[in-house]
Amino acid sequence: MTATDAAASETAAAATPETPPETASAAVKVTTGRRSARELIDAFEAEQLKADLPEIYVGDTVKVGVRIREGNKERIQPYEGVVIAKRHGGLNETITVRRIFQGIGVERVFMLHSPQVASIKVERRGKVRRAKLFYLRDRVGKATRVKQRFDR
Repeated sequence: MTATDAAASETAAAATPETPPETASAAVKVTTGRRSARELIDAFEAEQLKADLPEIYVGDTVKVGVRIREGNKERIQPYEGVVIAKRHGGLNETITVRRIFQGIGVERVFMLHSPQVASIKVERRGKVRRAKLFYLRDRVGKATRVKQRFDR
């Protein structure tokens, strides 16, 4: 063994316990584990999205099960009406549902991915030619009916 061979084996032995060449290249590819604020928000919103929502369109008659707390008890109250508007998207998606209660029109806005919305069931598909049905506010009685759609 020559002096250069001994020196090379000593440097190889010294390099092996500290950082093997495979982990040195892998350490370069490893991220620091820090995520930007936007990535954190997107990850949180993705966890909160409900996966079991039906396809809801404007004009549909829906029955929304709303969680109501009374004291320490919780119950689910159905709210049935026509979807007159859809807004936003993703976690902030909302629908506006209109119904007639004791002769008075009542509209309620529901956030679809909210924990207060227990269930949504489409009772009837509506055939409409508008994205927003605000004109139904001015109508009374049978004029508020929406034609039924059978192809969805």
